[in-house]
Amino acid sequence: MTKNELNNRYFRWMCQLVSDRRYLRGRSYRRLLQFLHSVDFVYSIPMDGNREADGIDLRYRFGYENSYNDSYIALNLDDHPCSILEMMVALAIRCEENIMDDPDIGDRTGKWFWGMIENLGLTCMDDANYDQLYVSKVVEHFLNRDYKKNGRGGLFTVKHSGYDLRTVEIWCQMCWYLDELCAAG
Repeated sequence: MTKNELNNRYFRWMCQLVSDRRYLRGRSYRRLLQFLHSVDFVYSIPMDGNREADGIDLRYRFGYENSYNDSYIALNLDDHPCSILEMMVALAIRCEENIMDDPDIGDRTGKWFWGMIENLGLTCMDDANYDQLYVSKVVEHFLNRDYKKNGRGGLFTVKHSGYDLRTVEIWCQMCWYLDELCAAG
């Protein structure tokens, strides 16, 4: 298998993790997801390095689940920085598996991922309506933390936070978001 074929398999695997019919409503977002995978996740808050590390670890989870050894993954996938897509998929998985797991409800990894897409303002960017310039601007605003104080335009909106979310690590933003979600019932 070529390096390019492995990269394509990895991309499809990530998409499959979050592409639940409940959240896609019959629409395709391949172009958006490809773009998010083409942009490096850069951060200014040191603790967000943990989100980058989770994104890199996702490569090795893919390898484990598909019987590729770590050295093969390191050689063929781990030769570039973490993408925004990798970070977001890994964060959605961590949210589901480490915080919100509920066997009675089932896997909601897609819910957490598409919630982030919605908060970024990208749900309208399906393949039929994709606007590269708009998506690029939204992603640039996210990476530069150029969103609203309550997180609107970033990954998570927290309505009742006493903090400026632009100065808070993504993990705390997510936890506060989930607290509000759970409190709302």
